Amino acid sequence: MSDATYTPPKVWTWDKASGGQFANINRPIAGPTHDKELPVGKHPLQLYSLATPNGVKVTVMLEELLALGHAGAEYDAHLIKINEGMQFSSGFVDVNPNSKIPALLDRSTNPGTRVFESGSILLYLAEKFGAFLPKDPAKRTETLNWLFWQMGSAAFVGGGFGHFYVYAPEKYEYPINRYTMELKRQLDVLDRQLANNRYVAGDEYTIADMACWPWYGGIVVGAVYNAAEFLEAHTYTNVLRWTNELAERPAVKRGRMVNRAWGKPEEQLWERHDASDFDLKTQDKLNP
Repeated sequence: MSDATYTPPKVWTWDKASGGQFANINRPIAGPTHDKELPVGKHPLQLYSLATPNGVKVTVMLEELLALGHAGAEYDAHLIKINEGMQFSSGFVDVNPNSKIPALLDRSTNPGTRVFESGSILLYLAEKFGAFLPKDPAKRTETLNWLFWQMGSAAFVGGGFGHFYVYAPEKYEYPINRYTMELKRQLDVLDRQLANNRYVAGDEYTIADMACWPWYGGIVVGAVYNAAEFLEAHTYTNVLRWTNELAERPAVKRGRMVNRAWGKPEEQLWERHDASDFDLKTQDKLNP
């Protein structure tokens, strides 16, 4: 156990691992650690991801587009195991210099268009296919308000609450209290919005829902950080109603399976290259 207090030096130096579950991949510099090209499938859209909440946003969007009949949204989803540092390959860094999943390469353009940051990918796909983003200026703006709210708030949920409550090697009261307070405030913001709206941005299902659901929906049902009891998630009744409704959408069910490498084998589709993969290539089928 380290000391309870810490006096920062005048100049910080990286002289030891930070500890915690992801210490082996944390570093204060950018760029690739090794040369390796990314795999490329048969479809124009190439997704490189993992089924974290940020990854699920994009696979849900793609499956929803396909459910609407947008054949051009067919995609190859390649598994990026972030705990093994695959996001630091030269090929991945070419698509996302920030070395974070998800990353998308649209090969239907010449040259191909790289898209990184989950919110940017959702907006790119919504505009490309004309779906899940209202055309009415006021409704479009409200959707983007909530999309960027989620993007700006997620750092407190993942990098803050999730890190100190789950992943930090030592548990300290101050950071856990600080980030718990902020997460509960965010849940209250969303709960109040959903009290008078079926979906996050109003009466229409949009990319704002796809952005918020994997994080806040996952939090209130205990799927993210197993903290539902700690956070008294049952008190956010509107968030729970919305969470459960979206969870029943067939495209959402498929999207959360893609690039998933943990949990029930029948819910793990490590890579997705064809719609038939959901029936034929989940882990219970490949490793019975």
